[in-house]
Amino acid sequence: MAKPVKVLICDDSIFFRKALERGLSTDPEIEVVGVAASAAEARELLKTLKPDLLTLDIEMPRMNGVDFLKELMQTAPLPVIMVSSLDVRVFDILAAGAIDFCAKPKSNSPADTEEFYAELREKIKGGAKAKLRVPTAKKVVPKTISVANATASFQQTRQNDTVVAGAKVIAIGASTGGTEAIVEVVKNLPTNLPGIVVVQHMPEGFTRMFAERLNKLAAVSVKEAENGDPILPGTVLIAPGGLQLSVEKKGMGLAVKVAPGPKVSGHCPSVDHMFHSVAANAGKFAVGVILTGMGGDGAEGLLAMRNAGAYTIGQDKESCVVYGMPMVAYNKGAVCKQLTLTKIGNEIVRSVGK
Repeated sequence: MAKPVKVLICDDSIFFRKALERGLSTDPEIEVVGVAASAAEARELLKTLKPDLLTLDIEMPRMNGVDFLKELMQTAPLPVIMVSSLDVRVFDILAAGAIDFCAKPKSNSPADTEEFYAELREKIKGGAKAKLRVPTAKKVVPKTISVANATASFQQTRQNDTVVAGAKVIAIGASTGGTEAIVEVVKNLPTNLPGIVVVQHMPEGFTRMFAERLNKLAAVSVKEAENGDPILPGTVLIAPGGLQLSVEKKGMGLAVKVAPGPKVSGHCPSVDHMFHSVAANAGKFAVGVILTGMGGDGAEGLLAMRNAGAYTIGQDKESCVVYGMPMVAYNKGAVCKQLTLTKIGNEIVRSVGK
């Protein structure tokens, strides 16, 4: 048996620290080696305990989790999973180098609590060997467009844009490390591309915030998908957390169906669910992209897309935070071309003209 993953917990709530220690210690593959109530305490424990992974809260006294992580990634980087309530700063901490996050349970019900611990335990075991992404300081100039304006612009196609012939839809799926990977792929895409649909494994509420953040950074218009939204050029629709997103035919075009549904490949929203619907309803007039993530969600769906004639792209091992989903897809023969993350956006632009 492999050595258990050594975990250090950092959270300012004594109640949650103890609960988290109990919940993680039920798994023999995880060893909680210490707990800290603040960044200062965690900083000292990291030196002596040398854990494989740190769980980190955002709101803490004196130094918050975002600032502590930025310091940590420059001085003593290690895999970090943020564990926090719904907080807009979740994306700050992911941008700062955290590999993933888990939302604290909404209630104290046994079902919610166990689902939370099961998810976190799997992320810890998979994330302990994740490839670290140490951010470099760079200036980002966001576009000046409000969420309301993005929604308004989504409602009408751009009259002056000529859609590149070939594809009708671009479908992107990701999980661990995916929020920053999606930003990298989408931020510089031109507005004359076919509409884009995205599944990123993320809880309810966080997907809306992610869409708002991406909308500020990209030239295309981005919003959280709503049932019946048409797939239009220059737009990106993000699958809402807790709901399944399908691509369906609507007249001469395509639209999304967003509805409750069972988990597919262990997830809701599921990349497999979306990719299968794209294969069935767009066929060869589609591009599929699978990015960094644990597990195998999306592999079967991407294979269905390729078999239907779509062009498919996978992120390569070297640039993935976790080479799980793209690896499974590649091994199944679902990937036409495997590329490093920084080249995928250009490949999408090139491929839609095929």
